[in-house]
Amino acid sequence: MRAWKIVGAVLILSVMPLRAKAQASSIDQVVDRIVTQEKAEMQMLRQYSPLVETYIQMMRPDPKLGPVPAGDRYFLGKAQLANGVDLEAFAADGGGVRHKLSGISGVFTVEFLPRGFLQMIYLDTNGFDQQNYRFDYVRREFLGDVRCFVFDVTPTVNAGKGRFMGRIWVEDQGYHIVRFNGAYNGASRTDFYFHFDSWRVLAGPQQWLPAYVYSEEGEVKYAMTRKLTFKSQTRLWGYNVGRSRQEQELSKILVESERPVKDQAEAANDYSPLQAQRTWDLQAEDNVVDRMENLGLLAPRGEIDKVLETVVNNLEVTNNLNIDPEVRCRVLTTSTLESFTINHTIVVSRGLIDVLPDEASLATLLARELGHIVLAHHIDTQYAFFDRMLFDEKDTFRHFGFRRTPEEEQAAAQKGAELLQNSPYKDQLAAAKLFIQALQDRVKDVPNLISPHLGDRVPNNWSVSLPANAVRTPGTQGALPQPQSSSPATNGADNKVLAALPLGGRIKMDPWNDELTMLKAKPVSIIAEREKMPFEVTPFVIYLSREQSRVTQQEAPAVAAESNADPGAVPGDPGVPVADPK
Repeated sequence: MRAWKIVGAVLILSVMPLRAKAQASSIDQVVDRIVTQEKAEMQMLRQYSPLVETYIQMMRPDPKLGPVPAGDRYFLGKAQLANGVDLEAFAADGGGVRHKLSGISGVFTVEFLPRGFLQMIYLDTNGFDQQNYRFDYVRREFLGDVRCFVFDVTPTVNAGKGRFMGRIWVEDQGYHIVRFNGAYNGASRTDFYFHFDSWRVLAGPQQWLPAYVYSEEGEVKYAMTRKLTFKSQTRLWGYNVGRSRQEQELSKILVESERPVKDQAEAANDYSPLQAQRTWDLQAEDNVVDRMENLGLLAPRGEIDKVLETVVNNLEVTNNLNIDPEVRCRVLTTSTLESFTINHTIVVSRGLIDVLPDEASLATLLARELGHIVLAHHIDTQYAFFDRMLFDEKDTFRHFGFRRTPEEEQAAAQKGAELLQNSPYKDQLAAAKLFIQALQDRVKDVPNLISPHLGDRVPNNWSVSLPANAVRTPGTQGALPQPQSSSPATNGADNKVLAALPLGGRIKMDPWNDELTMLKAKPVSIIAEREKMPFEVTPFVIYLSREQSRVTQQEAPAVAAESNADPGAVPGDPGVPVADPK
């Protein structure tokens, strides 16, 4: 019996190294596929030039609220991924929006480098392989519906500076890296590499596109005694810009009717001078809207537009308005807080909708813009000439402008107050007052957030837009979902009252086709004072899914899982500094 036991033990021990060797080999194979797929990802991204928006909030400690904004920076541009990590900034408009991430008051300053924030969509543009990195398997984990392998990644001793160090999440079907969290190594006294959390989302078969990057630093020392504390969000969208739907329509088969088209020349189809003028105004409006959508600055029509138009319809019906042409609503894709009208089209920015606390507050905003339409405040009809639409996209903010004169703003605000007085929202405007007050309190802390690209500053004349008896508790008419807390607001001291939401509080955007949908998040019953974070930058936590929108399924090209792309095919440094103290 003893001999059998000894033999059994020997057999067991001899199998264990084989299993360990097989497991190690399996991990090496997975890592090889990850490296190969990441090279293919970089090669695939060279065909795109998405819009890139980086918004940074400098933070200062508050004994009651914790870290709060104390200044901000903003950049909007177009990535040129064919050239590696390259950016083309949108030209500055006349409204004072700064398109450089620079400047901290004082003798010593820090200049943020937009290119460094764009770099965060890549782990390593030149040398992501097993020679330069060590991969340690951690576990399997779900990010939303997507099951992932989790690896810790560290540079080897001789890999050099600017290499990624942190954790990666790899979806287990195509071995695409869908999230990576960490920093680039090798920072110095003159060049900073900040920590970041980068996400990619599915846009087509086996095509994961960079969409969100969150960065945060606390008390980074520079100039010996100074400290830098900030939070930032970088968003990418408009990957399909330039591949217009109109071009796709040419490839569709059109079946002509068997019956000949009826000649209606006998009908009264002539245009009166008034109708001709309205048609000319509408052509100018359509030209501008179409051009901005093709640039990726206006989201395509979708469910958010219907929400806005429902509120506008509530205002029109209760005020017995019959507006022709009908009022349309569109969403500006940027985070800046602004709204304006393009003749009969009301445009509200994504960032502004994100931070509004309830539907009555939205109605207050739309009532003022509807006032411009009722008072016939038109845009320049020169936009009706199509050659006016042929300009370089980086000059958009110089070419377009929809600011109103102070007299027009005052008149529209008063008209908006009248419309609200007769609307179903007239007794539900307490939250709107709190929102306006919160916005006015933060004006000095977030000057770039409230600096518009195309319209007027949001705080202007908002108080005039409210009826004098707007004192009752807020409610909704069903068009705009309630935020995390929906408790009645009687004063700003109520812990459950949300005067304004953080950025990203309502809308999510498909980076491929710019399609906007409402954020569907579980409500939070108790919110501490420090968790309210009005107008603030917060981290991204994305619920990843393998499902694609109908438009994406039709438009997005498939990308091969394997590629023989040259690791150096995408030019660029291993890591681009994000800030440079001056």
